[in-house]
Amino acid sequence: MGFLSAWLSRLASRPFFYRAPRHPFSPSPAITALAPGSDAKERLLSWTRSLIPLAVAAASAGALALDLRPHPSLCDPALDHRIGGKDSTELVVQGSRKELPKEFIEELRSFLQGNITLDYDERFYHGKPQNSFHTAVNVPDVVVYPRSHDDVQKIVTSCNKYKVPIVPYGGATSIEGHTLAPHGGVCIDMSLMKKVKSLHVEDMDVVVEPGIGWIELNEYLKPYGPGATIGGMCATRCSGSLAVRYGTMRDNVINLQVVLGNGDFIKTGSRARKSAAGYDLARLLIGSEGTLGVITEVTLRLQKLPQHSVVAMCNFCTIKDAADVAIATMLSGIQVSRVELLDEVQVKAINVANGKNLPEVPTLMFEFIGTEAYAREQTLLVQKIVSEHNGSDFIFVEDADAKRELWEIRKEALWACFAMAPDFEAMITDVCVPLSRLAECISKSKQELDASPLLCTVIAHAGDGNFHTIILFDPNQKEQRLEAERLNHFMVHTALSMEGTCTGEHGVGTGKMKYLEEELGIGALRTMKRIKAALDPNNIMNPGKLIPLHVCI
Repeated sequence: MGFLSAWLSRLASRPFFYRAPRHPFSPSPAITALAPGSDAKERLLSWTRSLIPLAVAAASAGALALDLRPHPSLCDPALDHRIGGKDSTELVVQGSRKELPKEFIEELRSFLQGNITLDYDERFYHGKPQNSFHTAVNVPDVVVYPRSHDDVQKIVTSCNKYKVPIVPYGGATSIEGHTLAPHGGVCIDMSLMKKVKSLHVEDMDVVVEPGIGWIELNEYLKPYGPGATIGGMCATRCSGSLAVRYGTMRDNVINLQVVLGNGDFIKTGSRARKSAAGYDLARLLIGSEGTLGVITEVTLRLQKLPQHSVVAMCNFCTIKDAADVAIATMLSGIQVSRVELLDEVQVKAINVANGKNLPEVPTLMFEFIGTEAYAREQTLLVQKIVSEHNGSDFIFVEDADAKRELWEIRKEALWACFAMAPDFEAMITDVCVPLSRLAECISKSKQELDASPLLCTVIAHAGDGNFHTIILFDPNQKEQRLEAERLNHFMVHTALSMEGTCTGEHGVGTGKMKYLEEELGIGALRTMKRIKAALDPNNIMNPGKLIPLHVCI
C-alpha cells in the first residue's frame, strides 16, 4: 500500500504514434535462459515496503529504443490489436525496438555519473515484475537512478530529444504489467529519491520524494504523533484495507510535482486542504500509470493514529452470509476502519502455511477505532448484526500483540496460497461493484471458481465492494493458464454487468486494457488518448499501457 503519479503543459503540433510490428518478436536466447529471482520472503518484504510512488511504467531489452512514426490520426488500422485489445488472450506483450544512439547514453552519463547501468541482470530484474504473470519480449536498455528533481528533468528531456521510451519505476509490486518494457528504453528507478523534504505537524501534511516507502514514512512520523495512512501507489490509484475509512490514494494527495514528457516541470496545486483553482490536475495524474509524466515530489495528508482499536473476527456457513454482514455493517453507519472477507479455501491455505487451526469457513475480520468506549460500542453493535445473519464464533481482541497476530492472517494471504502450490503462479483479479451488489457478485463468482479444477481463493475489502480472487495455475500448462484467464474474464464481465469496474485498486497496465471499452465507452478512451497526445506527443511515457492500441482519434 502506498501513494502517487504525474501531468501537464502545452499542446504539441504533429503527434507521433508507435506502429506495432506485423509479427511478434521472439526474445533473445539470453533473455529466455536467464531467470534471476528472489525468494518469497524477499518479495514479500518488497511488496510491503513498496515505494510510496511515482508514476509507474515499464522496462525493456538490450540497448534498443521505440520505433516511432508520425501518424496524423494517432492510430493505425493495421496494428495487431490482440495485446491489450478487446479480444486479447496473450500475456506476452510485444514491442519494437532499435539501437539507442551512443550519444544519448553519453549524454545521460554526463550528468548521472555512476547512477546508470547497462548491466543485463539489472535490466532483466527491472523488466520483470516481481508478482505478475505478465511478461514482455524485451527489458529496459538502460536503468538510471536519479537523486534529484533536476536529474529527472534532464533524463526526460534527453529521452524526448532522442524519442526514447521512459519507464518510471517504483516498488515493482504492480501486477498488471505496468512495469514491463516491451519497447526497451530507459527505466527510471526512483529508489534514491526518498527524502522527507518537510513535515508540517500543525497542518497534518508531509512533503516527500517519490521513492520513500510507506513503512519508512510511518517510522519517521512516530515521534511527532500522527501516522500516515498510505493506501496504495498513486500511479495506479491503489488503495487497501484502510480505504473504507480513509479513502484511496486520490483522497490523500494534496499536491504533486511532476516532470512531463517534454521535460517541462509543473506542480498541481498548493498545500491548502481545498482549492477551486483551475483543473484538478493531481486527480488526473493519480492513476495515469506513468503515461503522462514522472512524479518528483508529493504532498500527503496525514491521519492521526487512533487512541484505541479493537479487532474482531467471525465465521459464516456461506460466503453470501459473510458479504451480507459487510453490507449491513456499512449501511448501519458504524464507522469501521477495515472489513475484510476470506473464503474457506483461503482460510485453509492460512492453516497449511502457518500451522494454525482456524475453522475453514468463510470469515470476516473487522477493525474498529476511536476512544476505548466508542470502539467497544461499535464492536458490540456489529456482533448483533452478525448474529442476525447466521454468523458464529464472534471474537474480538484489544491487546496489541493479539491484534497484530490476527491481522497477520490477512496480510500473508497471498504467500499462504503459494505455500499450498509453491511452483505455481497467481492470477489475481481485482473487480469492484456497488456495495449493494457485492454479495451477488461474490456468490456468482464463487460458484464458477468452485467448479474449476484450479485452486482459487477469495479475499475482499468487503466494506467498499472490492474483492480479489487468487487463481493458482502451473505456468507450464497452457490449459491451466487458459482456464485461469477464463475465470478472470468471467469475473470481470460479471462485475461490469453489475455496473462495477474491472479494477478497484490494481490499475490497468497491459492486463486490463481489453476491458476498458466495455466499461468506459469509446468516447472516454478517445478523450484519454487526446490528453495523452497533448502531454506526450512523442509517446515516450510508458507507451502501450492504459489506453488500448485500437483506440483512434
